[in-house]
Amino acid sequence: MKQVANNPFLNILPSLDLHGEITAIIPTLIDEFIYECWKQGIYKAVIIHGHGTGALRKKTHELLKRDKRIKKYYIDGTNDGCTIIEIIKQT
Repeated sequence: MKQVANNPFLNILPSLDLHGEITAIIPTLIDEFIYECWKQGIYKAVIIHGHGTGALRKKTHELLKRDKRIKKYYIDGTNDGCTIIEIIKQT
């Protein structure tokens, strides 16, 4: 698990760090991350996309918006380089 600076609460959540990745590969990375969280019964996690040009954040949010497993997603209030996701619980 990667630590997220300046927010101790987020350090206890599983995270996916997309720094250095290209937008073409992140759909697979995000899909696998969400699946693994869901499979393990983890319903809140962090995707770290960083600041940069905003391309990774934009692509991440496009994917999350269409993913039926995602209940809610939002930018972390203390670090806008991170998006917090809430995954729909298993039934």
